[in-house]
Amino acid sequence: MTARTDVEPRSKGLLTPGAPVRIARLFPGDRAALFVRHYWLPRWELPAGTSIRQDVLEYPTANLVVEPEGAALFRAHRGLSTRTLEGSGWAFGVLLHPGVARGWAGASLRGLPSALPLPRLRVDGTGGLAEEVRGGMARGDDDAAVAAFEAWLGTLPEPDDDARLVDRIVTAVEDDRDLLRVEQLAERFGLGVRHLQRLVAGHIGFGPKWLIQRYRLQEAAAALRSEEPPPLADLAAALGYADQAHFSREFKAVVGSTPGAYSAAVRR
Repeated sequence: MTARTDVEPRSKGLLTPGAPVRIARLFPGDRAALFVRHYWLPRWELPAGTSIRQDVLEYPTANLVVEPEGAALFRAHRGLSTRTLEGSGWAFGVLLHPGVARGWAGASLRGLPSALPLPRLRVDGTGGLAEEVRGGMARGDDDAAVAAFEAWLGTLPEPDDDARLVDRIVTAVEDDRDLLRVEQLAERFGLGVRHLQRLVAGHIGFGPKWLIQRYRLQEAAAALRSEEPPPLADLAAALGYADQAHFSREFKAVVGSTPGAYSAAVRR
């Protein structure tokens, strides 16, 4: 049975806290968990003439998203992903394990567009998938939408050895805050640096240096949103930056504001 939690949009990746959007987060069944990290199902209903901009520093993996008017596989963005919500709507989002998307796309993600429409995936049985998912979402039946998706997953071969290795690599970077250099990561998995770079870039779209940076900046944004954000120099040191200036430059280049300005905006 799929486990479910209803959460506000305050995950590490979402940089616009407090938005009036409800997100149901559901976790996959046993076999589906080979492919899926979790499902995220936002619904919103805004007054006429109002809108909400949501900035997301995405997890370093692809999402398959079904909406009322389309369905596509989205690889991670290099920087922020931004979307403006208006009126009412919903989305059925699937956060995939990092190694899955390349097999579905049939090619390295490094050379693919940021969005690949569902019919272009190199997997069978996608013809009626979006409509079945939409039927459940339109009825407000999240479990039915997930069941339709997982029935499709049940027809697919399991991720291959490279896909599972990439998943372990990404998990290591997520869990071990001492992995700060590409060379450390390559040594951890017994790989050459060039091999590691090709493997990660092919499955995610960007290399291991970007992967390490992404998790550090997610940690930074989460800390700056906390009730008592740490001093910037302490935060920079905890995240492995040589100094506060280096941290501030990297944060601004990706997020669009300095850490201090971002923290102040959250306080407001």
